[in-house]
Amino acid sequence: MTQTALYPNWKEKVVYSNEGPQPQVLMVNEKVKFILAGLEPGQQIPEHAEAQAIYHFLEGTGWMTVDGERMAVSSGATIVMPEGATRGMEADTRLAFLAVRIS
Repeated sequence: MTQTALYPNWKEKVVYSNEGPQPQVLMVNEKVKFILAGLEPGQQIPEHAEAQAIYHFLEGTGWMTVDGERMAVSSGATIVMPEGATRGMEADTRLAFLAVRIS
């Protein structure tokens, strides 16, 4: 059974690094993986195919490309994508997001 975890302030958990994204795993099991990640301005996550997922943006502005469609993202935006969708990300400003990958 998965244990409940409280993160009262996500800003204390997110990691911004000059070396690129350093995702922090909040929970993982055989069905889902929850991560919190941050990108510095100009950093990217290359386009790649992935499992079904939900991305919720907590801070900043940038771009998410899903199956070739480039979408502006900012604090409060949520993107839901199907399994196998190709996705990538680019930060204009410091960008933080919560991602849930569903297996």
